[in-house]
Amino acid sequence: MTELNYAAASAEIFLAIATMVVMVAGLFADEEKNPLSHRLSLIVVAITALIAIGDYAVPGTVYALNNSYVLDPMASLLKFFAALVTLATLVYSRQYSNERGMLGGNLSGEFYVLALLSLLGQMVMISGNNFLVIYLGLELMSLSLYALVAMRRDHAISTEAAMKYFVLGALSSGFMLYGMSMIYGATGSLELGKISQVISANSTHHMAMALGLVFMVAGLAFKFSAAPFHMWVPDVYHGAPTSVTLLIGAAPKLAASAIAMRLLVEAMGSLSADWQQMMLVMAVLSLAIGNIVAIAQTNIKRMLAYSTISHMGFMLVGLQSGVFAGSTMESAVSAYSAAMFCGIVYVLTTLGSFAVILLLSRSGFEAEELDDFKGLNQRSPWFAAVMMVLMLSLAGVPPLVGFNAKFAVLQAALAADYLWLVLFAVMASLIGAFYYLRVIKLMYFDEAADPSPISAPVGMRLTLSINGAAILLLGILPGPLMTACVYSISQALAS
Repeated sequence: MTELNYAAASAEIFLAIATMVVMVAGLFADEEKNPLSHRLSLIVVAITALIAIGDYAVPGTVYALNNSYVLDPMASLLKFFAALVTLATLVYSRQYSNERGMLGGNLSGEFYVLALLSLLGQMVMISGNNFLVIYLGLELMSLSLYALVAMRRDHAISTEAAMKYFVLGALSSGFMLYGMSMIYGATGSLELGKISQVISANSTHHMAMALGLVFMVAGLAFKFSAAPFHMWVPDVYHGAPTSVTLLIGAAPKLAASAIAMRLLVEAMGSLSADWQQMMLVMAVLSLAIGNIVAIAQTNIKRMLAYSTISHMGFMLVGLQSGVFAGSTMESAVSAYSAAMFCGIVYVLTTLGSFAVILLLSRSGFEAEELDDFKGLNQRSPWFAAVMMVLMLSLAGVPPLVGFNAKFAVLQAALAADYLWLVLFAVMASLIGAFYYLRVIKLMYFDEAADPSPISAPVGMRLTLSINGAAILLLGILPGPLMTACVYSISQALAS
């Protein structure tokens, strides 16, 4: 008899129960005047992060809930960062959302409930060891984000973005579900471990498996924001309220990287020859489209959307470099941990970048155009310096952590004999440096249209300062985070 072991899912169980408490609390307080839901949500997410990091300290892999759920160091580390990023997002978005009527009236507390449900979905995805569990987590996250994009019902651009996101998201979920159904038909199991055993024994119909794999990778590519499934990214990033854009563009990427590891590496590693080719094409397209099209953008949210696409290209380079002729477990761990490190670094950096946009936005004004960053150094030298650090990190300039992330991925690709891909990625990064440096030029060398000093809550200013300092500190001392990623991946592959 398989043990249920609910303790392995303690973080998710706590978060689910606490979300219900926050939902009820929203009925008794006007969030616009009394930030009860906000405070409760911060406490809930902080406790969730502590539970996750506590689980990380426990070595080994635990299977629970009839083997449909797995708790290992990779899951715990990604859950910790997902919770940490969500915590910072809630701090950043409080004033912005309040000024736009997203917290008061009939919407009191809904923003926080949906954000917590989105985090819960991500955590279920990260620990899913069964197709159905992964899909349930995916839909819980996606449906929450669809609703968040549409929260400003009187805002035409947000409504349009929500419709695009919903339609294309439903299509991608359908792709993934159809791929899962074909693989289930070919292997006779929904459990990832059993699927891996059946594939390794060569007792499946290869054509059915390959077709199912194509549909599954297409669905994953949508969640990754990878080309050629990137069409929704700039429109949704632009149309959604910036606080919601931050929820879409940060933590969900960690969940997407986790299910890519679970599905492609752990369950279907024996079919790497099939999915690696698709990853390679998507990586090249993402690097090219993301960096080239970003140059033409005048809206910084759209620019950062294309930046996301290019950075997902780097993650895919790491993922597809793990298996090659003559590869060893050590080389696989090196490649996959580099991809994981790259994903965490990207999420932390983009978190701060959108936070600066929120910082500059005020009631009745959206700081979305590049011109809105003109003369930021005159208005606030400190936050101009923070934004400069974030932009240089995204560009991959040493000694910032973005350089270490890209360098680790390129090292893995070079070890896998992808010299041409390394050269292509370096050229794409050089092109991408232009649009990041353009933001710095506007902040330091152009006159501000509005020279008034920037005002923001103390919590937001403190969190953004810590965010910027973390990017600099991780660049100087990347060892601990990289070691954690290597340990997490080695434990996941060993199980």
